[in-house]
Amino acid sequence: MAGITGIGSGMDIDAMVGALVAAEKAPKEAQLFRLETATTTKISALGTLRTALSSFQTALKDLNDIKLFENRSAKSSNTDLLTATAGKTAQSGTYTVKIEQLATGSKTATAALPGNFTTGAAGTLTVKVGDKGESISVEIGKGASLSQVKDALNVALKDSGVTASLLADPETGDTRLVMSSSNTGAGKDVSISATAGLEALTINTANTIVDSDGNVSSASGVLEAAQNARFSIDGLTMESATNKIEKAIPDVTLDLVAADKDKSITVTVAQDQEGVTANIKKFVDAYNNLIKTTNSLTKVTKVGEDGTPLTGGLVGDSSVRSILSGIQNELISAGGSDGVRLLSDLGITTQKDGTLGIDDKKLKAALENNFDAVGSYFTGDTGLMNRLNNRVDGFNQTGGILAQRVSGLEATTADIKAQREKLELRIESMTARLYSQFNAMDTMVAQLSNTSSWLESTLSSLPGVVKKSAK
Repeated sequence: MAGITGIGSGMDIDAMVGALVAAEKAPKEAQLFRLETATTTKISALGTLRTALSSFQTALKDLNDIKLFENRSAKSSNTDLLTATAGKTAQSGTYTVKIEQLATGSKTATAALPGNFTTGAAGTLTVKVGDKGESISVEIGKGASLSQVKDALNVALKDSGVTASLLADPETGDTRLVMSSSNTGAGKDVSISATAGLEALTINTANTIVDSDGNVSSASGVLEAAQNARFSIDGLTMESATNKIEKAIPDVTLDLVAADKDKSITVTVAQDQEGVTANIKKFVDAYNNLIKTTNSLTKVTKVGEDGTPLTGGLVGDSSVRSILSGIQNELISAGGSDGVRLLSDLGITTQKDGTLGIDDKKLKAALENNFDAVGSYFTGDTGLMNRLNNRVDGFNQTGGILAQRVSGLEATTADIKAQREKLELRIESMTARLYSQFNAMDTMVAQLSNTSSWLESTLSSLPGVVKKSAK
């Protein structure tokens, strides 16, 4: 509205201008809205398609890996006692393992000392793990308490696997400095030697503090001796300084978790069929998701008897047809070697709705009987996974067909915005022009009305003019 209008003529100029502007604006605005809706729908649909294609390509890449078929699995029948892993050179086989004892570190202690013990002189404590271990020297000041000695030891030993702690008798207050080690294996008991004035803090590993009856002597020595793991494989007794056994079975690592000499554990080394099966199912799931996505994007849904059908964002799209046609041609093409030439040889077949289904028993049999042939069928330059990826990549790669289409549609969106801005400017100009014209007309009508009133008044005042009387 350009101020107060229509005073002179009595006409509703605002309504007339509004109607004329709306008649000019509505068709173009509706056209731009339809074009924007269609463009946005296509951009969204292409984004959904590209996401499904990316997931499909990821599954292709994961299955197109020869290392997947080189891997070997090692299974333990009792993971509470033992776990196992295998490298790619491990030979298939079954082994029986029994664990008599685990490898442990040592726990040693000084002789019992008064709770208020302090060092009589400054000096050096030398800590050693076993006869061949590295010696670590720790400086101790004069008058240091047992707690201060413990703290000094822990600072110096932080990277050695040895920790110091205090163990006190609640009745007498007598306290021992206890050294605990995570270094496993027989002969790796922790000892302490001391310079003059610190002799009370020595630990002599030649002594055993706890006797067979469980009594603790007053001397320094070993509370718990470090020991090797003892186990047997297929009846052959073996020992190890650690609980990780790496050389007993070639390229197989056994991790001893707990000991139970009366229980047998079966370790099975075989080709990694579970890993391959999981990746095949991932491929099938990704393909089925792609089919469901394209079906959703290209379907037409009828709404009622007279309703307008609901259409997917890519109905009749040539790119979708090309992608699916290329993929499906590869799925039915023979490849690989004797024993596995088609997906159907693995129990993978096309269902009525276009998705793939898996016969688990047939797939398992194929992996058990033709494991290497399955690998040849899926992997390599001529393998199914690479052929499928070549069919898809031209569409979905950076700068590919779909990306170019999205860029073109985004340019259309930008053009729609520019057209809307131009339309608004044109409408503003038209509105101003119409108000100017109607206001000029209104002014002229007001002037003519005033002139008419003056003439009527003047003429009625002339001699001989008879006024009409009101009836």
